[in-house]
Amino acid sequence: MKNTFFCIASVLLATSCMDKSGSGSGVPGEGEDLSQYNSGAIRFTTSEGAFVIELYETQAPKTTENFLRYVEDGFYDGQDGKGATIFHRTINDFMIQGGGLTEDGEEKSTYAPIENEAATSGLSNIRGTVVMARTNDPNSATAQFFINTLDNVYLDAGEATEDGYAVFGLVTSGMDVVDDISELETDGNDRPLDNVVIQDVWLIE
Repeated sequence: MKNTFFCIASVLLATSCMDKSGSGSGVPGEGEDLSQYNSGAIRFTTSEGAFVIELYETQAPKTTENFLRYVEDGFYDGQDGKGATIFHRTINDFMIQGGGLTEDGEEKSTYAPIENEAATSGLSNIRGTVVMARTNDPNSATAQFFINTLDNVYLDAGEATEDGYAVFGLVTSGMDVVDDISELETDGNDRPLDNVVIQDVWLIE
């Protein structure tokens, strides 16, 4: 299995296409007032709770287009019939990473990798930002993403590495859920002992 990751501190070197505004469980958050969110926001419901992200479509157009393709395909929540993905790597006071492996640890097939927009977007890896995960190849990101739980600005382009890690969104609601996921008990590979499953992904229109 290809190990999609991003490295820490001193080791930084290292489908069915459907309208996701009406997929999954049918109603994102029973009785929830969705008017509080901007159009284009995306609500993730996980086995640990829900959070909402908004995308930086102007600053990171290629990255957000790529991400939305996976959302619309039902890739993350298993509406594609190929299994829901999990948050398979969580590190307290750092980040949570997911969107690539199923509950049994198998890596889902993806589209081709995309160009890294970290150096051109002007966006920084601050707390709550949603970022593409990748290998040591700066242009290897596909579906996996991570959410910063601290200001990790050394992941920006031109800091610890020339290419950096591409920010494309921000958690605007439910950051407490993200924090809770980051604090779960994990094994030696930073994987939560109990799967954190992405159960539903809802594009708010």
